[in-house]
Amino acid sequence: MGALWHNTIMSRYVYFALAILAGIGLGLLYGWVISPVEFVDTSPNMLREDYKADYVLMVSEAYSNEDDLQRAVQRLGLLGGDDIPANVEQALVFAVDQGYTADDLALMRTLYEAVQTWNPALEPAGQ
Repeated sequence: MGALWHNTIMSRYVYFALAILAGIGLGLLYGWVISPVEFVDTSPNMLREDYKADYVLMVSEAYSNEDDLQRAVQRLGLLGGDDIPANVEQALVFAVDQGYTADDLALMRTLYEAVQTWNPALEPAGQ
């Protein structure tokens, strides 16, 4: 009786494992081949607030490396809205509330101060 009981238990584990693998396989097939998610016309302005703050942080890091304010403003323009300093300020407030590191906050503050003084009329023509 011990061998029969052992074989029954083992076959249950085998069937269970096969069912799990079949479910994963069918889920991947459906999600990747049959009906994959398609993102159309997405941009940073559709991000949640936490991801917008991360985006502003990435722009801040790029600005600190490139020192190109016009390029940073173009990147920030993807967040939508006409008030770029307000977008950066909102991200900065969120970053402070969420406990971003002091280095990250310093980068964001530097960018915020720069965009407050940015005037597109003073940029050279053709850029």
